[in-house]
Amino acid sequence: MRLAMAFGLAALLAAGAAAAEPVVERDVAVPMRDGVVLRADVLRPAAAGPFAVLVYRTPYNKQWSLENYTTFAHAVERGYAVVVQDVRGRYASDGEYVAYRHEGQDGFDTIEWAARQPWSNGDVGSFGLSYPGAVQWLAAMEAPPHLKAMAPAMTFATPRNFFLSGGVFDLSWIGWIWNNIAPDTRLRKNLPGPRSVEQAEAEWLKRRDDFRGRLPLNALHELRATAPYYFEWMEHPAADPWWDWAELRGRYGRVKAAVLNLSGWHDEAYGPDGAITNFRGLLESRKGEADPRTRLVMGPWVHGVGATRAETAGDRVFGPAAAIDYDETVLRFMDRYLRGIDNGLDQEKRARVFVMGENAWHEGDGWPVAPTRRLTLFLSREAAGLGQLVTDAATIRGEGTSFVSDPAQPLTDPFANSVGAHDYRELPKRADTVSFESEPFEADVTVIGAMQAEIRVSADAPDIDLWVKLYDVAPDGTAFNLMSPGLDVQRASQRDGSLTPRLLKKGEVVALEFRNLYTGNRFLKGHRLRIVLTPAFSPHFSRNLQTGERETSSARMRKARITIHHDSRHPSRLVLPVLP
Repeated sequence: MRLAMAFGLAALLAAGAAAAEPVVERDVAVPMRDGVVLRADVLRPAAAGPFAVLVYRTPYNKQWSLENYTTFAHAVERGYAVVVQDVRGRYASDGEYVAYRHEGQDGFDTIEWAARQPWSNGDVGSFGLSYPGAVQWLAAMEAPPHLKAMAPAMTFATPRNFFLSGGVFDLSWIGWIWNNIAPDTRLRKNLPGPRSVEQAEAEWLKRRDDFRGRLPLNALHELRATAPYYFEWMEHPAADPWWDWAELRGRYGRVKAAVLNLSGWHDEAYGPDGAITNFRGLLESRKGEADPRTRLVMGPWVHGVGATRAETAGDRVFGPAAAIDYDETVLRFMDRYLRGIDNGLDQEKRARVFVMGENAWHEGDGWPVAPTRRLTLFLSREAAGLGQLVTDAATIRGEGTSFVSDPAQPLTDPFANSVGAHDYRELPKRADTVSFESEPFEADVTVIGAMQAEIRVSADAPDIDLWVKLYDVAPDGTAFNLMSPGLDVQRASQRDGSLTPRLLKKGEVVALEFRNLYTGNRFLKGHRLRIVLTPAFSPHFSRNLQTGERETSSARMRKARITIHHDSRHPSRLVLPVLP
C-alpha cells in the first residue's frame, strides 16, 4: 500500500523552473461539519484560474504521497488544482482515526470545501488507489453535489469481500495496521512500540508469524491501543447488518459522478471484485443513458500504482503490452468528464480487459466484454493421484475423496510473502489437498469473467472452510495461480449468508458455491486447468477451528475428516465463461 513512484512533488517544482512556478500551500485547514480540522496541501498552477479541482485523501501521509507519486505534478501541469489531504486522525489532521468510518462525511465536506475556494471553478474530481480509492466511494455514497468525476482504483465493492471473504476473516489487516497505521498512532498518543514505518517493517519481519498465527484472534493485545476498531470488526460476522455502513452494492443510484474503475487480476482479491461489480452496478443504475459515464480497466497487475507500469506479476511475464500510463489514464478521464474536453474517449469502448497467456487487451462496452459460452467441467476420480476434470457428466467416476484437516497444522502458502503469480506445482503433494486436472487443451481456450464452482462436501465436524485454487498448468509442469487469495474461500457454516451459522451435521452433504472466481486468461494449446481443494491457505485468512466456535474468540481446535463428493448423485463442477 506504500509502493513508491518516483519524482512526485520534486518533479512539479522542477517543472516550475522552465515555466511559471506553481503555487503550493501547506497544511491548509479544512473544517469538517463537527468542527474537527483536517489539513491538506494545495497545489495549483501559477495562472489566475479558477481551476477544476482534484481531491486525493490518504491515511499514509500526504507528504509521503507528494514525494512518491507523479500524478499530482502531471495534474497541475495539465491545469488542475490538487488538494492532497491527510484523513481524520492521521499525520497533520486532527481528530480520532477510526479506519474507514469517517471517510463518507469527511470526503463530502472536503469536496464541497474545495468547490467553494476562490481558485476553484466548482467542478471537483477525485482519484487514488487502495485506501485512497475506498474513501472516494464512501464519499460518493453521500452524493456531494460538486463531485463530477472519480477514479477509485484497486478497491472494494462490499465489506463482505473486503474485511472478510466467504465468511472468513482476512488476516492481511494485521500487517496493514502494524506497518502502515500503528506507527503514527503511537507517535500521536505517546504509545510504546515502533513509531516509524521503517521501524515497524523491521519488527514485522520478526513477529509476523506470531501475529498471524495468534489464537484467538482477539488476543492480539499488541494492537488494542493503536487500533481498537480492528477488534470491533471481529465482533461482527459477514452477514451482520452492522457492515452495511460500507456496502456499495445496490446503492449505485446515489452516485452521480463519472467513475473510472481500475484493478488487476493479481490485485488483492477485493480489487477485481470491486472494479467489476461497481462497473456493472453503475451500468445497471444508468441504463438508458446515452453515456453511462463509467469505464473499466482490468490489467494483469498486483496491488499498487507502480504495478500498472510493470510487465510482470510475480513470476509470470506478460510483456510490454501489460503496462499502462496510470497518470495519463486517470487524467485523460478527468479531462473528459471534469473539464468536458473532447479527447476521443467517447469513441472508445467502455471496458478494457487484459487476457493473460494471450498477453493482449480485449475491449467491449459492458461486462463481459464479449459474449461467452459456458464450459462445464465435472470433478471425477478413478484412482489415487490427481483426479480428472471431465466435460461429460456421464463419465464421472468415483464416489468421493476424503482427507483430514488439522487446523493446528494448516496448509501454508509457500509464497505468502510475495504477491502475484507463482509456480504452485508442489501444492497437490500435500495430504490435506485434493486435486483435479483437465486433459491438455486441444486448442487455445480463452476465459474472461467469473469462473464458478459448486463443490459438494461433507465432514465429521461442525464446520470447515474450503478453498478452490485454480491454476494454468504448462506442459513443463509450471502451475501459475490465476488470482490472489480471497474470493476462492467459503466457510461451510456461512454458506447461505445468514446471520445464524448453519453448522454441519455428520455425514450431511452440502453444496459450497463460489460465484466470483474472476480471471482473464488464455489456456494455450497443450496447457491444462488444475483445481486444488484445501481447507486452509495460511496465513492469508483466519483458520476454521472446526469446532463451530469462532476463531476470533476461541482457540480450541479439532481435526476433521472432509469428503469431496464427485458422483452422479452429488456432482461437483467448475463452470468457465469462455470465448466461442
